[in-house]
Order: sequence, then structure tokens, then C-alpha cells
Amino acid sequence: MRTHASVVIIGAGVMGASVACHLAMRGCHDVVILEQFDTEVQGSTARSAAGVRHQFSHEINVRMSQYGIERLRHFQSEIGGESGLRQVGYLFLITDEENWQGYREATAMQNALGVRTQLLKPNEVHAIVPDVNLDGLIGATFGPDDGFCDPHGVAMGYLNRARSLGVELIRSAPATAIEVVSGQVVAVQTPQGRISCETVINCAGSWAGVVAGLAGLDVPVQPFRRNIYVTQPTDIIPGQMPLTVDVTSGFWMRKEHDSLIFGLSKPDEPAGYNTAVDWGWLDTVLDAGFQRFPRLGEVQLAEKQCWAGAYEITPDHMPILGRHPDMPSFINAAGFSGHGIMHSPATGLLIAEEVLDGRARSFDIDSLRIERYATGTSFERNII
Repeated sequence: MRTHASVVIIGAGVMGASVACHLAMRGCHDVVILEQFDTEVQGSTARSAAGVRHQFSHEINVRMSQYGIERLRHFQSEIGGESGLRQVGYLFLITDEENWQGYREATAMQNALGVRTQLLKPNEVHAIVPDVNLDGLIGATFGPDDGFCDPHGVAMGYLNRARSLGVELIRSAPATAIEVVSGQVVAVQTPQGRISCETVINCAGSWAGVVAGLAGLDVPVQPFRRNIYVTQPTDIIPGQMPLTVDVTSGFWMRKEHDSLIFGLSKPDEPAGYNTAVDWGWLDTVLDAGFQRFPRLGEVQLAEKQCWAGAYEITPDHMPILGRHPDMPSFINAAGFSGHGIMHSPATGLLIAEEVLDGRARSFDIDSLRIERYATGTSFERNII
């Protein structure tokens, strides 16, 4: 194993792959990616439901989605590989005035940025999803340019392009220690050996908080399990279906080929790395699903195809990007709280700028820097 690299990236998921690719495309080839597993793209990326959307309440999230979705549209020509982007839309169903006010304000902001999000009356929803139950609905928002992609395809596209430009991937090489001298990173230790470096980029996903701790830093990222349940092939919802979210319950569902996939976040889920499917939670999920999609009860579950993964969640559900103020050679690209796939193109661009230009410049990421926790922060409201 090599003993030095200018930049060491920890984590070979979609974020590490995108950062490596963007660095290499700008001429920074002396880059090593350390992956803890024996193969790449095995953490949160591999277990993502892969939604992509513009519908956020914070402008920086919208702008990063605009950039990311556009790049996914041109992924084959710009990066190589297939993004699998399907712009089937996102539909948010709202039943209370407080949420409706927030979604109206967010839609106005999105529209001002050029996003085509629409406000819908209840009687307009059936034109998009005919079989949804409208009881209690006071409004909805629909983003026709939202949808989902292939997370493995995106990550491997970035990774393959990066490696073709000289980036080295080292598998089965978890970071076990980060050496710091005079407040700067000087090396990363792995079971395979020591790599000296000038910069470490923390793309460790659910493990980002642990990795930061190796350098003596506190980066508030914790893993929380998310379950995804899959049905047998069914025709209860014919044609195209947007990813549909009942905002009050949190239940979401979309089509995956001829099947349906759905889920619901568990409010009291403890932090941890458990990715076994929570079958005890299924009845609660189905109860919420039946309220909006009564015909879901006609469909059999494909138990062997269900899975669970981890969201890397921050206190405000916003990512942590940029140099750490206490250790400028340690850069974070973590804590995406379920939005990593859609924001990976913008993050790769921004972190490459942070490394090579001294500061991200394509977007103002001050609201995403870790310093925000010392001065107060606001939550992303539109979460699933």
C-alpha cells in the first residue's frame, strides 16, 4: 500500500466517489480513497431509496438539488455510467394548516429559484395519483422534475471516472487513527498501513462522527435505521407514480419496476448501526399506508426483498460541509440526513473547490459549515 497521498478521502460511498471524481477532473490526482468494507458502495449509498427532489424549505438545499438533478440528467455524457434518473415527481399530501403554510412558503421560494413545484387543491391530486384517499387533505405540492435514481450506478460512475484519472481506492482499510501535529492532520492509520497526507476529507457517511473523533473533533452525525418494505409485483397503481408522502404520518411510497416500496420513519428509533429489517414496525407502517392507499392491503409483501439502511443525521437535518475551524486540514462532507444521493454532485464540486481554491465558491455554504452550531441553526422542515 502506498505511504503518502496529498488527499485522503475516508469512505467510498457516493459522497467519497463524487469528491474524488471532482478533484481528479480538476487535476488533483494524488488522492486515495479508504473504504472500510471489502468492496465499495456498501454503506448508506447501497441501501438508499434514492429519491431526488427540489422540494426543500432551505434555499441552499434547493440549489444543491437543482445542480445535482441537472448533472444526473447528463451523467452519461459528463461522467460515464448510468444514473438511472427517473423524473416521476414527488407529491406531498398535507392535512394541517401549519404544514400547509410552510409548504406554500417553500413552494414560493422554490418557484422564485426556477423550480416548477406546483400547489394543488385536493380535487387536483387524483389527476396525478388516482387511487390515493383524499380524506382530510387540504392541499398538496407536486414537483414534476423530482423522482429517483440508481444510487449504485451514480456512485460507481463517479468512482470509475476517478480511478481512470489516477485516484486509488484501497478496500478493507478502515481508518483506525488520525495523526494530528500542531492542529493539522499529518497521517491516517489503517490495518494495512499508514498514509501520510496534507488533507483528510470525511465522507464516512453514518460513521462520520466516529471518524471525526479519531482526529479529536466533535462532528454531530449519528446513524438511524430506516426500513424499506417491498411488495410483490402488483398493478393496483397503474402507470407512472410519483414518490408520494403523507406529511402528517410520514408514510411514503413509490413504484420500483412492477412492485411498490414504502416506509415510515420510527420516531423512537435509537441511534446505531442495526440494519436488520424491523418487522415489529411493519404494522404501524401499514396502518399509515392503508389510510392513504387502501388497496395496499391487497398486495403481498416480498419479505426477502425488503431492506434497511442508515440515515446519517445531524441535529438540524442539514449536511456539514467544509473545513473544520479547529483543524483546517480536516474537511467534512457528511450528515446529509437522507439527501446524499441528490446532493452528491454539488458536494463533489464544492469540496473540490474547498480543497483546491481554499473555499467553496459555486454556492455559499456558510449555512452548512459546522460553525453554525455555535451561533444557532434552523431545521430543514421538508424531511421524510
